[in-house]
Amino acid sequence: MYANHLINEAEVQKTWAPIIEEATGITERSKLSWMSKYCHYHNLNESVYNTVHLNPNMNVQGMNAPAFPGDPTSMSNFYSQTPGSGDKAFSLLPIAMQVAAQTVGLDLVPVVPMAGPMGVLTYLDFVYSGGRNAIAGGKATSAAPLLIKAPLAMATGEADLVANDLVYADSAGSRNSSYELTFVGKSRIDGYSIFRVRGNTTGTAALYKQGSESAADAIYQAIANTLDFYSDIGGTTAVGAWTGGSELVKALEDHIPGFTGNAFEANNPADGTAPTFGVENINSANPYQRGVGEATPDNNLGLSLFNKSVSAKTYQVAAAVTREQVQDLKQFGIDAVAQVEAVLINELTQSINKYILDRIFKNGVTNAYQVSQVDGTVLSAAFDTTGGAASNISLGQDNTDVVRTVPVTSVNVSLGGETQGTLQRRILTKLLAASNLIATRGRRGPATFAVTGGKMATAIQNVAGFVPYPMSNTVNQAGGSLYPIGAVAGVTIYVDPTRQFNDLKIAVGRKGDGNSPGLVFMPYLMAESVETIAEGTMAPKIAVKSRFDLVDAGFHPQTMYYTLDFTLTNVDII
Repeated sequence: MYANHLINEAEVQKTWAPIIEEATGITERSKLSWMSKYCHYHNLNESVYNTVHLNPNMNVQGMNAPAFPGDPTSMSNFYSQTPGSGDKAFSLLPIAMQVAAQTVGLDLVPVVPMAGPMGVLTYLDFVYSGGRNAIAGGKATSAAPLLIKAPLAMATGEADLVANDLVYADSAGSRNSSYELTFVGKSRIDGYSIFRVRGNTTGTAALYKQGSESAADAIYQAIANTLDFYSDIGGTTAVGAWTGGSELVKALEDHIPGFTGNAFEANNPADGTAPTFGVENINSANPYQRGVGEATPDNNLGLSLFNKSVSAKTYQVAAAVTREQVQDLKQFGIDAVAQVEAVLINELTQSINKYILDRIFKNGVTNAYQVSQVDGTVLSAAFDTTGGAASNISLGQDNTDVVRTVPVTSVNVSLGGETQGTLQRRILTKLLAASNLIATRGRRGPATFAVTGGKMATAIQNVAGFVPYPMSNTVNQAGGSLYPIGAVAGVTIYVDPTRQFNDLKIAVGRKGDGNSPGLVFMPYLMAESVETIAEGTMAPKIAVKSRFDLVDAGFHPQTMYYTLDFTLTNVDII
């Protein structure tokens, strides 16, 4: 995953890193790296004509929204294609560096500077294919895959499918039971049902077999439109139905061990015979015997390359002072213009922080909800003195702005041996569990940070030296600590001072490197400052603008975050 601009990063960092380190005191290698690239881009921007192009309240023609050029359709039609956009604006680097140095949210997500107002992130994925693939819009449109997955709803009274169950699909065009679907299991990411697909020669579509490229519409196209599943060849006993379109199975997220071994070697039932359940172990990890391996074609993995366009969004704010304020504040040694500029920078900083943290919490809610739906794992907890029945707890909005709730079982904290200290220690265990969940679900490594409010941070600080069951802990117990207060089991704890003190939500996440799934911050203009003199009053006015994008990059970026919450009934954690 990378921005579409090539530079000599070593030379850029050699030039700018010492300047940044001297000006801001930053020594962290990763931060110096992206800030150096950012400085390089803006040096290029500011060198263009040495002029500033302003658009004072639409008195002159603006640039309008960023856009890609249109498709010329042929080499001879470039003159008629729709033009795109792409001017680069002016910025003041010192102010940009102040915002970058003070924005704690940039410690939580990787930063990939954009060379212009538009950029492209490129990333790839591997899918289980097995046949011909033609990709359009990120999905196969003509394929004969071995494996597919889709959301499936079982009919009333029908038990859920288990591994190796064999059902038939009635595809588009009323071809009764043209396909055999062997249930493999459910996706560990989204819970979709995964099937091995084969053509059924007992129906009216003998040509539509797995691997066939001569069919007018290959298996993937037909299955994508399938509505019903049947337990018999004739297609009369419906056991379930599609509730959405099917897609290819991603090899990195949903690994199927049998794809490389002999799990797919059982033959289709003979024409006219009933299916035999369990005739093959679809999840078998056994290798081929030598003779079978010599005579069996390899199953194919498909490589798909995707581009995601990125365009800079805008935060902007302005402030003005009167000439009297500028004149009279000088007697106190106060530079009114400098004070206004500092306030504007703080406003941008806080806005960017809030935006990044909100997206982290929302992605964590999405992941927590999906995990609860797939395997019932819930790390949120309800602490009370009764240990009541299971109840629901709201985690807030997810990244599609839907409020999600998950079921939790109350923990009875009135039993012998339970104290406020053990309650706080339980929270540390939940943090460790969330870190391990991110490691196993995202398969990129454990969590690196957690963000919470003041009350939860106090509880974590209070139990930092818990003796009976110690945990790796470097949390600082100094009062008044803001932002990072230390680490628990390798997870750095950040305090968000803008959250309500009694908000007990915790967002646990992993900061990537820009090449893995998750949120990526892509600044174009970190901060642009323009100072003008109002024509009517001759008083100074300052406007500050920040242009960037925060991108959900890669496949399943939500797996890098997990949000959990706690409720307290007749008990407290501080």
